[in-house]
Amino acid sequence: MPKAMGTAIVVGASSGIGKAIAEQLVAGGWKVGLTSRKLENLAETIARLGEGAAAKAIDLDDPEGARSGLAAFADELGGVDLWILNAGTGILNRDFAWEPERQTIATNVMGFAAMTDVAVHHCIARGEGRIVGISSVAKKRGHPFTASYSGSKAFVSLYLDGVRQYLRRKAPKVSVTEVAPGYIDTPLQQFDEAFWVVSAETAARQIIAAAMARRKHAYVPKRWALVAALLSLAPR
Repeated sequence: MPKAMGTAIVVGASSGIGKAIAEQLVAGGWKVGLTSRKLENLAETIARLGEGAAAKAIDLDDPEGARSGLAAFADELGGVDLWILNAGTGILNRDFAWEPERQTIATNVMGFAAMTDVAVHHCIARGEGRIVGISSVAKKRGHPFTASYSGSKAFVSLYLDGVRQYLRRKAPKVSVTEVAPGYIDTPLQQFDEAFWVVSAETAARQIIAAAMARRKHAYVPKRWALVAALLSLAPR
């Protein structure tokens, strides 16, 4: 990762991809704000990263509270150059129970929209910035046991496309990158049929590279672009 000095916020940094991104950004000279639902989830990471990192509790299941808290955090950090909107959930729901569906949609749709709202208005006020939203290859097809996850990630992708077009008019120096990971070795990984699994550290490096290059779309790892193309063409 190229050395750079700037300030970033990683929403959903307590584990997996978000944690790895935060660690790599601090190593690259960035000041990084990490968020999680509970501060204790970030305690070990903050202690290890030292002065290059700060933490704040942000609960996306409370969208209005998340919006105000995230905006305040950005001000506390003195402004944000890079937003990594990573927080989300995915629950294997074999019985199609309502609560897992409700929770996934609430977090991945309302929660994601709430944090994107903060990032968009912050970048418009500054006239520049980078926004990175984490979607999934799952956006391409529904899955019988994760219907809400696939559907919510399709929302994330299309929503970011609209945000990109909006910012093109309002603040053309702001880039919007949609990242669609495949199977990543994180606590969220629940599928026995997983293949091409890469580490969170590998995924983080590719996501940061895509953000620095201001790419519109990125599959992680890159070979998943082929799978996504095949899924678009394959019969149901």
